[in-house]
Amino acid sequence: MSLDNTEVKRIAHLARLAIDEEDIPNYAHNLTNILDMVEQMGTVNTDNVTPMAHPLDTLQRLRDDEPSESNKRDHFQKISPAVENGLFLVPKVIE
Repeated sequence: MSLDNTEVKRIAHLARLAIDEEDIPNYAHNLTNILDMVEQMGTVNTDNVTPMAHPLDTLQRLRDDEPSESNKRDHFQKISPAVENGLFLVPKVIE
């Protein structure tokens, strides 16, 4: 697939990029090469390739899921303007 100058200008406009007129042929060449490579990659047979979440076989070190702070709900509800049944009451904003 070969891109011409008009298509490069349109792509630049859609991407909200300002490019100089003298750089357009270079952009057209580079974008054409990228699109050709993507087209070539689309022809590769990937039927027996298992999908991967990450390209490296690494394990993520996980920590124990323990609370780092104590529950301070009662403390904060004491200084709250309106509380009912353990819930904070807020003014109605949508009718």
